[in-house]
Amino acid sequence: MDQTDVPPVIAPPPANKRSLVGALLHWARDLLFSVVLAVIVILFLYQPVKVEGTSMMPTLDDQERIFINKFVYRFSHIDRGETVVFWFPGDPTKSYIKRVIGVPGDRVEVVRGTVMVNGSALEENYVPSEFRDDNSMAAKIVPSGEYFVLGDHRSSSNDSRAWGMVPRRYIYGKAVFIYWPFEKMGVLK
Repeated sequence: MDQTDVPPVIAPPPANKRSLVGALLHWARDLLFSVVLAVIVILFLYQPVKVEGTSMMPTLDDQERIFINKFVYRFSHIDRGETVVFWFPGDPTKSYIKRVIGVPGDRVEVVRGTVMVNGSALEENYVPSEFRDDNSMAAKIVPSGEYFVLGDHRSSSNDSRAWGMVPRRYIYGKAVFIYWPFEKMGVLK
């Protein structure tokens, strides 16, 4: 075999070795990016919240963990039936979670436990019979820029029947997702 039959030897490419300092800098950059992204999401979009109390049972139980969407109401209106998180009008250092029953302009009354909105009984399949009460409340018109809210556990809820309407500016989120306990994980209805 002469030299023309021997294939040329090609050297392998040099190993791309990253120094320890370079690897740490890339790791720190990725970590910083992740932390900044998480802070943006928590501050402006979604926030984890712990439910305290039984006023929203059976929809939400005491000590459940949920995510609230803090962004949705910047561009859309609040609808009847949505579960909202708001600063309590009697003490704005406390947060409450309740269901919106009356929107601006609605006439809301409670007749022996039956919620009436604009003269019609509100269908509330989310309130089981054992959580209802037979109390009444005189008709109230929901003012512009305010909302009438009730807890789903009517017999143990401190809500608009006791302290009145919630100003729109106090509502800061919509409950959207249960993440703890795992067996109840899912989108909130």
